[in-house]
Parts: sequence; structure tokens; C-alpha cells
Amino acid sequence: MIGLVVAVMAAAMSIVTDYTGRAELFGGLGILAAAVASGAALRLRAESQRRSREQIRNQERVDLARELHDSVAHHVSAITLQAQAGRAVAAQRPEAALEALAVVEGEAARTLAEMRAVVRVLRDRQPVQYAPRAGAADLASLARDHPTPVIDVETAGDFSGLRPQVDAAIYRIAQESVTNALRHARGVTRVHVLVTQSASAVRLRVSDDGHPEPARATTHGFGLVGMSERAQLLGGTLHAGPAPHGGWIVDAELPKELPR
Repeated sequence: MIGLVVAVMAAAMSIVTDYTGRAELFGGLGILAAAVASGAALRLRAESQRRSREQIRNQERVDLARELHDSVAHHVSAITLQAQAGRAVAAQRPEAALEALAVVEGEAARTLAEMRAVVRVLRDRQPVQYAPRAGAADLASLARDHPTPVIDVETAGDFSGLRPQVDAAIYRIAQESVTNALRHARGVTRVHVLVTQSASAVRLRVSDDGHPEPARATTHGFGLVGMSERAQLLGGTLHAGPAPHGGWIVDAELPKELPR
């Protein structure tokens, strides 16, 4: 702006003291306007690049936060449940308490490994060789991770042809839904995970028979936000809320083909 003021003042003085005709006047003003336009264009381009970089950084932070929440929260919930179960049976069945401690140790080790991977990305700013992502074919592991309450996993169809992004999203949404049921539903005895597919989409439903906490029906934590973001990024939909006859239902539908 200071340079523009100086240039305008110089041009005005030149016109006043050395005016030679309209052609020179318009030619000088044209050169001045071209310089101003070039500077403005360069400034707008630099600002656009800065905003683009900031948007990319923000998206990377959101992705990392979502992965950290979905993976670590699930393992921590399993640790909590196993610790509670071990404490409840320690006096009457010491061997069961030892089994619970072994599960806690395994979950803690996996949590630490995933947290280290995320920290390495943040500190070194270099890609990390992650373990293969779990997909729809690995949903049965959710039932093995939590013997009580009962978790039923039912799948239909062949998932080998799914795109990796859709396959991973199905597992992550189911994992987070099961974690939410175990953490927030009171008196839950059964969680049912159902995955079906059509020619164009994959549908996931996770339902439980518990009683939702009062705050759960009105507030949405990071888990529900992360699940909704996963579905939306893939062109799908996700709805979560209390069931008409009690319990909680999460319905997600993801297209097999990614949106262009």
C-alpha cells in the first residue's frame, strides 16, 4: 500500500509538471494499473496457497485424531472391562483373573504400538509403515475381544472386492459402535453387528439392548462425529440414535464405488 501511494503521487506530479498529451497519460496509467494488478494477483495466489496448506494440515490433524480415537478408545474400553471383570472374580476364580490380566496386557501393548505410530508421524513428519488395516472380514474379532456382554457378528456376502477405504471404514464404524455400546449403555447384555450388501452399497447396523445414558441421547461425542465423517467422506450416510423399543442403533450405508 505504501508503494502504491508513492507511485500514484509520483505519477500525479509527473502529470502536473510534464503533461505532454492524452496518449502518454493513458499509457502511463495503463502501466501503473498493470503493475498494481500483477502485485494483487501474486498476493492473492500466495494467500490461496497458504489457505490450501492450512486446510491440508487441518484435515491431516482431523484424520489423525479420528484414527487415534477409534483405535485407542476401543482398546482402552476393552482394558477397562477386563480389569473390572478380573477384580470381580479374583477372590473366587484366581485363574479367571489371570486370564483377564493377560487380555489387558495384550490390549495395552496394541494401544501403545498405535500411539507410537501416531506420535512418530507427528514428530518426524514422515510416513509410517502401518500394519494392514482391518476390514469387514475382521469383524469377528470384535466378538472375541468382548466375551461379556455377548457380541454377535453377522455378515453376508463376499467383501474381498471392496475398495480399501470402504472396507476399513466398515470395520472402524463397527468397532466404534461396539465401544460406545460397552461404555455408555447401561445393563447391556447383547450387541448385534450386521453387515449386508447390495450391488452398489454396503450397509452396517449395530444395535444393543441396553438403556442409553440420559446424556447420550442429546450429546454427540468425538466417536459419533468421527463415524459420520468417515461415512460422508466416502459418499455414504450414518444415523445413530435410540431404538423405538429400547437400546441404541447405528445405521451406516457406504457406496461400493467412491464418489468422483
